[in-house]
Amino acid sequence: MPAKVIVRDLSKRYGGVEAVRGVSFEIGAGEIFGLLGPNGAGKTTTLECLVGLREADEGTLEVCGLDARRQPREVKQKIGVALQSTALQDKITPREALKLYGSFYRERTEPEPLLERFALTEKADARFDTLSGGQRQRLALALAFVNKPELVLLDEPTTGLDPQARRELHTEILRMKQDGHTVLLTTHYLEEAEQLCDRIAIIDHGRVIATGAPHELIAQSSAVQTVTLVTLPALARERLARLPGVHDVEESGGALRFRTERPTETLAALAALIAQERVELVELQVRKASLEDVFVGLTGRDEGAATAPGEGRA
Repeated sequence: MPAKVIVRDLSKRYGGVEAVRGVSFEIGAGEIFGLLGPNGAGKTTTLECLVGLREADEGTLEVCGLDARRQPREVKQKIGVALQSTALQDKITPREALKLYGSFYRERTEPEPLLERFALTEKADARFDTLSGGQRQRLALALAFVNKPELVLLDEPTTGLDPQARRELHTEILRMKQDGHTVLLTTHYLEEAEQLCDRIAIIDHGRVIATGAPHELIAQSSAVQTVTLVTLPALARERLARLPGVHDVEESGGALRFRTERPTETLAALAALIAQERVELVELQVRKASLEDVFVGLTGRDEGAATAPGEGRA
């Protein structure tokens, strides 16, 4: 099955700032694909080039089989977009907004099914300025679905939402995939990316620096693992520190905690030490490297780096 999105060597500059520098990735049909990166990494600029809100300086952009740079109007008929914030007239209602947006497309869904799907039926005739943050975000998703899109693009969809609203939105995003939609999601929430995305591209300083399924990136990384150990009596901290691969040994509340980049070798040596010292093993926990460990290891960055227009929260 052909890819829904193909990006090749995308570049975008704002004056002297290169916001996107040769970004490339593909998104398969029915996939939830995440663009993950720090604020100002280039995520939003990449998305905006794909949907035609910004003109790319260089590169190939193919969306739903169309050349997005040459056929932006046709692309807009096939995609649904929810940006970081939705600004509508204060007095417009969700029902009115859905009717208005539907009038822009050849194919459209009537307001009632969308109001029901996104839990807005009770607020269908309420003014936009009376809606909560979560309700506004659900309305943004409903507007993104008004044209029966093949591809849904979500830019930081859960930013600023409370935990309950975020969980509800996560459920809705997973439902998009179950219904056969392809989803491109930008986020800087690591847990969100790990929970929702089939694959992610980590982007930093305008470049893609890693691509793959979250578990693959974790497995391929050189990120350390953390081991917590409790024995009776306690092992000497100095003996533990001499084991192969062990570093950053800490003692807290009777437990020893250390890090290792060679867990198999380290744990084998630890088992031998426990047997040699004839101590009782009370607790042994090994925490695998997380997506956060991978992310921090890959994106160590200067917080004072320049931020391109439109990338303040990207």
